[in-house]
Amino acid sequence: MDIGEIDLKWLGHAGFLIENSIPPAYTNEVREPAKTGSDKSSKKISAKGKVIYIDPYNIREGLPKADLILITHSHYDHCSVSDMQKIVRDGTKIICPADCQSKITRFDVPIKIEIVEPNEEIDLGDVKICTLRSYNTDKHFHPKEEGWLGYLIKLNGVFIYHAGDSDVIPEMQKLTGYKQLGKDFVALLPVGGRFTMNAEEAYEAAKMIKPTLAIPMHWGSIVGTKDDAEEFKELCEENNIRVEILEKE
Repeated sequence: MDIGEIDLKWLGHAGFLIENSIPPAYTNEVREPAKTGSDKSSKKISAKGKVIYIDPYNIREGLPKADLILITHSHYDHCSVSDMQKIVRDGTKIICPADCQSKITRFDVPIKIEIVEPNEEIDLGDVKICTLRSYNTDKHFHPKEEGWLGYLIKLNGVFIYHAGDSDVIPEMQKLTGYKQLGKDFVALLPVGGRFTMNAEEAYEAAKMIKPTLAIPMHWGSIVGTKDDAEEFKELCEENNIRVEILEKE
Protein backbone atom coordinates (compact mmCIF):
# COMPACT_ATOMS: atom_id res chain seq x y z
CA MET A 1 0.00 0.00 0.00
CA ASP A 2 1.12 3.56 -0.66
CA ILE A 3 1.79 5.75 2.38
CA GLY A 4 2.99 9.14 1.26
CA GLU A 5 6.00 8.48 -0.94
CA ILE A 6 6.50 4.97 0.48
CA ASP A 7 5.25 1.63 -0.78
CA LEU A 8 4.74 -0.81 2.09
CA LYS A 9 4.14 -4.49 1.39
CA TRP A 10 3.42 -7.34 3.81
CA LEU A 11 5.42 -10.46 2.96
CA GLY A 12 3.55 -12.71 5.37
CA HIS A 13 4.17 -13.44 9.05
CA ALA A 14 6.32 -10.56 10.40
CA GLY A 15 7.98 -9.73 7.08
CA PHE A 16 7.69 -6.40 5.26
CA LEU A 17 9.14 -4.71 2.21
CA ILE A 18 9.51 -0.93 2.22
CA GLU A 19 10.41 0.86 -1.00
CA ASN A 20 11.06 4.55 -1.42
CA SER A 21 13.06 6.90 -3.61
CA ILE A 22 16.18 8.19 -1.88
CA PRO A 23 18.96 10.14 -3.60
CA PRO A 24 22.16 8.06 -3.86
CA ALA A 25 24.02 9.82 -1.08
CA TYR A 26 26.68 7.85 0.77
CA THR A 27 28.55 8.50 3.98
CA ASN A 28 31.42 6.78 5.69
CA GLU A 29 30.69 4.97 8.92
CA VAL A 30 31.22 7.21 11.93
CA ARG A 31 30.30 6.38 15.51
CA GLU A 32 29.32 9.45 17.48
CA PRO A 33 29.34 9.65 21.28
CA ALA A 34 26.07 9.43 23.13
CA LYS A 35 24.46 12.74 23.95
CA THR A 36 24.62 13.91 27.52
CA GLY A 37 21.94 12.24 29.58
CA SER A 38 21.16 9.69 26.89
CA ASP A 39 22.01 5.98 26.64
CA LYS A 40 21.87 6.11 22.85
CA SER A 41 24.88 5.95 20.59
CA SER A 42 24.67 7.15 17.02
CA LYS A 43 26.09 5.80 13.78
CA LYS A 44 26.27 6.87 10.18
CA ILE A 45 26.52 3.92 7.85
CA SER A 46 27.27 3.72 4.16
CA ALA A 47 24.01 2.55 2.60
CA LYS A 48 21.39 3.65 0.09
CA GLY A 49 18.32 2.55 2.02
CA LYS A 50 16.14 2.46 -1.12
CA VAL A 51 14.80 -1.09 -0.64
CA ILE A 52 14.33 -2.16 2.97
CA TYR A 53 13.20 -5.55 4.26
CA ILE A 54 12.20 -6.47 7.81
CA ASP A 55 12.27 -10.13 8.89
CA PRO A 56 11.75 -11.72 5.44
CA TYR A 57 10.40 -15.25 5.87
CA ASN A 58 8.92 -17.67 3.36
CA ILE A 59 9.02 -15.01 0.66
CA ARG A 60 8.53 -15.60 -3.04
CA GLU A 61 11.21 -15.41 -5.70
CA GLY A 62 11.56 -12.31 -7.85
CA LEU A 63 11.32 -9.60 -5.21
CA PRO A 64 13.66 -6.60 -5.57
CA LYS A 65 17.16 -6.88 -4.21
CA ALA A 66 17.74 -5.36 -0.79
CA ASP A 67 19.79 -2.35 0.11
CA LEU A 68 19.01 -2.96 3.78
CA ILE A 69 17.65 -5.91 5.78
CA LEU A 70 16.53 -5.42 9.39
CA ILE A 71 16.34 -8.55 11.55
CA THR A 72 14.57 -8.37 14.91
CA HIS A 73 15.90 -11.58 16.47
CA SER A 74 17.46 -14.96 15.77
CA HIS A 75 14.39 -17.24 15.63
CA TYR A 76 14.17 -19.12 12.33
CA ASP A 77 10.99 -17.36 11.21
CA HIS A 78 12.64 -13.95 11.52
CA CYS A 79 16.31 -14.61 10.76
CA SER A 80 15.88 -16.84 7.71
CA VAL A 81 19.10 -17.22 5.75
CA SER A 82 17.37 -19.04 2.89
CA ASP A 83 14.99 -16.11 2.44
CA MET A 84 17.73 -13.52 2.70
CA GLN A 85 19.57 -15.44 -0.01
CA LYS A 86 16.75 -14.53 -2.40
CA ILE A 87 17.17 -10.78 -1.93
CA VAL A 88 20.80 -10.01 -1.08
CA ARG A 89 23.02 -8.32 -3.62
CA ASP A 90 26.59 -7.06 -3.63
CA GLY A 91 26.70 -4.53 -0.78
CA THR A 92 23.42 -5.38 0.98
CA LYS A 93 23.65 -4.39 4.64
CA ILE A 94 22.05 -6.60 7.29
CA ILE A 95 21.33 -4.98 10.65
CA CYS A 96 20.65 -7.44 13.46
CA PRO A 97 21.25 -8.30 17.13
CA ALA A 98 24.44 -10.15 18.02
CA ASP A 99 22.99 -13.65 18.23
CA CYS A 100 21.98 -13.51 14.55
CA GLN A 101 25.55 -13.16 13.33
CA SER A 102 26.41 -16.83 13.68
CA LYS A 103 23.33 -17.79 11.64
CA ILE A 104 24.11 -15.48 8.77
CA THR A 105 26.47 -17.60 6.73
CA ARG A 106 28.31 -16.67 3.58
CA PHE A 107 26.20 -15.58 0.67
CA ASP A 108 27.05 -15.79 -3.01
CA VAL A 109 27.77 -12.05 -3.01
CA PRO A 110 29.63 -9.88 -0.48
CA ILE A 111 27.31 -8.35 2.12
CA LYS A 112 27.83 -6.23 5.22
CA ILE A 113 26.63 -7.05 8.72
CA GLU A 114 26.03 -4.45 11.41
CA ILE A 115 25.44 -5.68 14.96
CA VAL A 116 23.19 -3.46 17.06
CA GLU A 117 21.60 -3.34 20.49
CA PRO A 118 18.45 -1.64 21.75
CA ASN A 119 18.51 2.15 22.04
CA GLU A 120 20.81 2.92 19.14
CA GLU A 121 20.25 5.47 16.38
CA ILE A 122 21.43 4.70 12.86
CA ASP A 123 21.69 7.56 10.38
CA LEU A 124 21.58 6.51 6.72
CA GLY A 125 21.10 10.01 5.41
CA ASP A 126 17.49 10.13 4.25
CA VAL A 127 16.65 7.05 6.31
CA LYS A 128 16.96 7.07 10.08
CA ILE A 129 16.47 4.03 12.26
CA CYS A 130 16.09 3.64 16.01
CA THR A 131 16.48 0.23 17.61
CA LEU A 132 13.95 -0.44 20.36
CA ARG A 133 13.40 -3.20 22.88
CA SER A 134 11.09 -6.11 22.05
CA TYR A 135 10.29 -8.81 24.58
CA ASN A 136 7.70 -10.91 26.39
CA THR A 137 6.42 -9.95 29.81
CA ASP A 138 4.60 -13.16 30.75
CA LYS A 139 6.10 -15.74 28.39
CA HIS A 140 9.55 -17.31 28.05
CA PHE A 141 9.92 -17.14 24.27
CA HIS A 142 11.48 -13.67 24.01
CA PRO A 143 13.28 -12.72 27.24
CA LYS A 144 14.16 -9.08 27.77
CA GLU A 145 17.72 -10.11 28.59
CA GLU A 146 18.32 -11.25 25.00
CA GLY A 147 18.33 -7.66 23.80
CA TRP A 148 16.10 -8.42 20.81
CA LEU A 149 14.71 -5.64 18.72
CA GLY A 150 11.89 -3.63 17.35
CA TYR A 151 12.66 -0.89 14.85
CA LEU A 152 11.47 2.67 14.29
CA ILE A 153 12.19 3.76 10.74
CA LYS A 154 11.85 7.30 9.45
CA LEU A 155 11.93 7.96 5.72
CA ASN A 156 10.24 10.42 3.40
CA GLY A 157 8.43 11.97 6.34
CA VAL A 158 6.85 8.66 7.39
CA PHE A 159 7.52 6.86 10.68
CA ILE A 160 7.18 3.07 10.65
CA TYR A 161 7.35 1.09 13.90
CA HIS A 162 7.90 -2.67 13.69
CA ALA A 163 7.30 -4.11 17.16
CA GLY A 164 9.16 -7.39 16.64
CA ASP A 165 7.97 -10.37 18.68
CA SER A 166 6.74 -8.38 21.64
CA ASP A 167 4.08 -8.14 24.27
CA VAL A 168 2.69 -4.79 25.38
CA ILE A 169 5.71 -3.24 27.07
CA PRO A 170 6.28 0.07 28.92
CA GLU A 171 8.78 1.22 26.29
CA MET A 172 5.93 1.60 23.80
CA GLN A 173 4.72 4.61 25.76
CA LYS A 174 7.70 6.55 24.39
CA LEU A 175 6.32 6.22 20.86
CA THR A 176 3.24 8.36 21.44
CA GLY A 177 5.10 11.52 20.41
CA TYR A 178 5.59 10.32 16.84
CA LYS A 179 2.00 11.06 15.90
CA GLN A 180 2.53 14.53 14.50
CA LEU A 181 0.18 16.74 12.56
CA GLY A 182 0.64 16.07 8.87
CA LYS A 183 2.93 13.06 9.43
CA ASP A 184 2.14 9.38 8.94
CA PHE A 185 2.98 7.07 11.84
CA VAL A 186 2.47 3.40 11.03
CA ALA A 187 2.57 0.67 13.68
CA LEU A 188 3.19 -2.94 12.60
CA LEU A 189 1.91 -5.02 15.53
CA PRO A 190 1.81 -8.80 16.14
CA VAL A 191 -1.67 -10.15 16.81
CA GLY A 192 -1.30 -13.95 16.65
CA GLY A 193 -0.92 -14.67 20.36
CA ARG A 194 1.04 -17.49 22.03
CA PHE A 195 4.50 -16.11 21.20
CA THR A 196 3.46 -12.42 21.12
CA MET A 197 0.49 -10.20 21.81
CA ASN A 198 -2.93 -11.47 20.86
CA ALA A 199 -5.48 -9.26 19.10
CA GLU A 200 -6.84 -7.68 22.28
CA GLU A 201 -3.36 -6.99 23.65
CA ALA A 202 -2.26 -5.53 20.32
CA TYR A 203 -5.27 -3.22 20.51
CA GLU A 204 -4.07 -2.07 23.94
CA ALA A 205 -0.65 -1.39 22.39
CA ALA A 206 -2.24 0.59 19.59
CA LYS A 207 -4.19 2.69 22.10
CA MET A 208 -0.91 3.45 23.86
CA ILE A 209 1.12 4.19 20.71
CA LYS A 210 -1.60 6.19 18.91
CA PRO A 211 -0.51 5.55 15.31
CA THR A 212 -2.22 7.11 12.32
CA LEU A 213 -2.36 3.59 10.88
CA ALA A 214 -1.98 0.15 12.47
CA ILE A 215 -1.24 -3.00 10.48
CA PRO A 216 -1.55 -6.46 12.06
CA MET A 217 1.25 -8.99 11.53
CA HIS A 218 2.44 -12.34 12.91
CA TRP A 219 -0.64 -14.16 11.67
CA GLY A 220 -1.42 -16.54 8.82
CA SER A 221 1.80 -18.54 9.17
CA ILE A 222 2.99 -20.62 12.15
CA VAL A 223 0.57 -18.93 14.52
CA GLY A 224 -2.49 -16.70 14.25
CA THR A 225 -5.26 -16.50 11.67
CA LYS A 226 -7.06 -13.81 9.73
CA ASP A 227 -9.70 -13.92 12.45
CA ASP A 228 -7.08 -12.47 14.81
CA ALA A 229 -6.34 -9.69 12.36
CA GLU A 230 -10.06 -8.99 11.93
CA GLU A 231 -10.62 -8.90 15.69
CA PHE A 232 -7.76 -6.43 16.05
CA LYS A 233 -9.23 -4.27 13.30
CA GLU A 234 -12.69 -4.29 14.86
CA LEU A 235 -11.40 -3.33 18.31
CA CYS A 236 -9.25 -0.54 16.96
CA GLU A 237 -11.84 0.96 14.65
CA GLU A 238 -14.38 1.06 17.48
CA ASN A 239 -11.93 3.49 19.07
CA ASN A 240 -11.08 5.50 15.96
CA ILE A 241 -7.75 3.83 15.24
CA ARG A 242 -7.38 3.18 11.52
CA VAL A 243 -6.35 -0.38 10.58
CA GLU A 244 -5.46 -1.99 7.26
CA ILE A 245 -5.17 -5.77 6.87
CA LEU A 246 -2.72 -6.32 4.05
CA GLU A 247 -2.74 -9.25 1.67
CA LYS A 248 0.51 -11.20 1.44
CA GLU A 249 2.73 -10.04 -1.39
